[in-house]
Amino acid sequence: MKKIKIIILILLYLWVTSAQADTNTLVMQNEFIKKMESQYNFDSTYLKNLFDQVIVSETILKAISKPAEKRLSWYKYKDIFLNQKRINEGVIFLNKNWKKLQAAEKKFGVPAEIITAIIGVETFYGRITGSYRVVDALNTLGFYYPKRAAFFRKEFEQFLLLAREQGFDPLTLKGSYAGAMGMPQFISSSYRHYAIDFDGDNIIDIWNNSNDAIGSIANYFAEHGWQKDRPIIAKVEVNGERYKSVLGKGLKPDLGESELVKFGIKSNSFFEKNEKLKLFEYEGKSTNEYWLAHNNFYVITRYNHSHLYAMAVYQLSLEISKITNTISKTLD
Repeated sequence: MKKIKIIILILLYLWVTSAQADTNTLVMQNEFIKKMESQYNFDSTYLKNLFDQVIVSETILKAISKPAEKRLSWYKYKDIFLNQKRINEGVIFLNKNWKKLQAAEKKFGVPAEIITAIIGVETFYGRITGSYRVVDALNTLGFYYPKRAAFFRKEFEQFLLLAREQGFDPLTLKGSYAGAMGMPQFISSSYRHYAIDFDGDNIIDIWNNSNDAIGSIANYFAEHGWQKDRPIIAKVEVNGERYKSVLGKGLKPDLGESELVKFGIKSNSFFEKNEKLKLFEYEGKSTNEYWLAHNNFYVITRYNHSHLYAMAVYQLSLEISKITNTISKTLD
């Protein structure tokens, strides 16, 4: 009898907790609707109808809690992106879109192979752009993922504004589990601020138009401080133990050239006066590697806040460039 009472109390507690959570979510959604109505002149009836048609996805909640950048070591992570198929397809994409890539490089200073590698890592050159409805992803993460709910509610705002500005049906757009869209996987705020019409047809289409995707990525990098013809990252040697004190402290460059010797870092690279650098460690199967990053590497991490991601983009760009240069020399 006592066990039955305990079970009943537990079930009652879970029911009350669940009901309270549902009530809190409903309150937050109503506050969200009021904000969209007062600040951006949205119709509340339209938004309430929209919320009636969205879902909460457990799959999305599981996916965002275990991103590859946080659960995999470098030597496992790189195998996802640095394989021969992705490299070969990158060469094909670069050659097919060469004129627009060159135009983007000329205008924004971002190398063709870097733009190509971003699209290769993000969506396998536009082939895998996401199967989740963006509205479901943003609803799930904005109201059912407390850790980053505030961020995703802001993205939900941006998404609704984007849909209204571009004439999109918010219920039909699809993207990643985090609500990223199109070939470059722009989140809604990035789409509104950095996506551009790069072929002059007066339409911004980052899903199906590689020209717009290329121009938008280049514009994003330029706006985040890409420096034309400057290095990205270089392998270095480390001695002693002092270098460990500067590892794992964010992504932004914070080391001066004069500090390298102090921390036992040996580099053969050329540095600009007063340039800041960042040391990263990459775990290999048998031994670790150490790389010294410049500003342009940091810019890549503005696209995805992971030094593993940025290194995958960089190394994929090198492999694509090697084959492209070899083909060019053969044709010459």
